[in-house]
Amino acid sequence: MTESGPPALGFSIPEGLDTPCVVVDLDVVQRNVSRMAATMAERGVALRPHFKTHKSVRLARLQLDGGARGITAGTLGEAEVLVDAGIEDVFVAYPVWAVGPKAARLRALLEKAPIAVGIDSVAGAERLAAAVDGVGRPLRVLVEVDSGLGRTGVAAERAGAVAAAAAGLGLEVDGVFTHAGHSYRSPDGVAAASQDEVSSLENAAGSLRAAGVEPRIVSAGATPTATRSATAPVNEMRAGTYLLGDGQQLALGGSSADGIAVAVATTVVSTSVEGQVVVDAGAKILTKDQAPFLPGFGELVGYPGAVVERVNDYHGMVRIPPGSAHPHLGEVVAIVPNHVCPVINLVDEFVVVRDGAVVDRWPVDARGLNG
Repeated sequence: MTESGPPALGFSIPEGLDTPCVVVDLDVVQRNVSRMAATMAERGVALRPHFKTHKSVRLARLQLDGGARGITAGTLGEAEVLVDAGIEDVFVAYPVWAVGPKAARLRALLEKAPIAVGIDSVAGAERLAAAVDGVGRPLRVLVEVDSGLGRTGVAAERAGAVAAAAAGLGLEVDGVFTHAGHSYRSPDGVAAASQDEVSSLENAAGSLRAAGVEPRIVSAGATPTATRSATAPVNEMRAGTYLLGDGQQLALGGSSADGIAVAVATTVVSTSVEGQVVVDAGAKILTKDQAPFLPGFGELVGYPGAVVERVNDYHGMVRIPPGSAHPHLGEVVAIVPNHVCPVINLVDEFVVVRDGAVVDRWPVDARGLNG
């Protein structure tokens, strides 16, 4: 999306909704499920989508039914929700520091299901091993590699040493993983971030082999780079945002206009300021998360250039370009949020539509489970 407005989205909001609310179009979701699964199958890459985008067991089941081999979680809390729902092939893509309550929770999870977790240090591996000592199945781990984000993960050449130490502690080392989060910095940087992602994983896999550990899984994971990075030696993809799409993905190429499956339905509650309308969707549902390459906090479907320029808790101030059409007082409009992941985590449920009609309301099962 740009200052001239978003692509033609065609997202329709059913009548009679109590706003603000999050609306998910199941027809578009199903199309996104099929597209990504087919792309990964063509490349010979297993799909393990990230749960944190939608935090919905029902959506995760749609992904599994559509060809995904397992699910990625971001926290132990998300993994607990999935395992309790009967989804056992879960990878917690996070360097879990297993002490105190987290050690007990990890142990309980492993007793229920053959989960895997991330590591990026020998000290972290030691705590994992201590937490699960005596459980009847080994804890599977993948070594996280920093491919350019500068957040977590070891340098590729150090992955082998961490893997060897983990194996020596009795952990089952499955391979390596990374997240090319630096692909979110600019649309112009997506291709380079993908190259970083693949080359870092290739070097890390080599480091494991040099240390005597065969990497069965070489896992990449970011929606902007997903189709680019689905190439050897990568054999697993953990993209997540592709399922619902958002403004960032439109700008970064991770979603097409017909792949936007989510919007915030909101009502125009004030037109008292010239060149502006105020809607009842504020920071409590749109968040204050901003991307440097996008204007504001979201744009109105059907009103090119109408940008949610400011947000307070319950107010969204929408700038209307001079001479442009604007919604009238009381009109219900759709806002495509810039970043869907925190938006979903702000609501208890979302409205499910199909063929433009409400068919259900689904809970956000893992809402607020941040650890």
